[in-house]
Amino acid sequence: MNIHISNADGSPIYQQIVDQVKAQIISGELKEGEALPSMRLLAKELRISVITTKRAYEELEREGFLVSYTGKGSFVAAPNRELIREQKRRAVEDCLEQAVREARACGLGFPELSEMLALLMEEE
Repeated sequence: MNIHISNADGSPIYQQIVDQVKAQIISGELKEGEALPSMRLLAKELRISVITTKRAYEELEREGFLVSYTGKGSFVAAPNRELIREQKRRAVEDCLEQAVREARACGLGFPELSEMLALLMEEE
């Protein structure tokens, strides 16, 4: 598992961990049933508090991305297809919001923007 913490990032450390683990699960980099490092080991590797890793793991479990077993550890949960689809949909929505801001900034109207999107969708 590859996690990078940035002090320049405006989000809390636990949220950076949550976001990166979710991204790795959604992309398939972390597979169902795969064990995550223990909270203590991750805290040691990242040089952060165990409380921070505990909070991140609890959030991931609450959102259905992890399952934890006392004495055994935390594992990637069976994929909730609807949850993953919603996460990906949200990511697309965020990109489109950015595209709309950029289009407005350079004076592109809806017809031009929708034409660009149609062309990009056809390329695949």
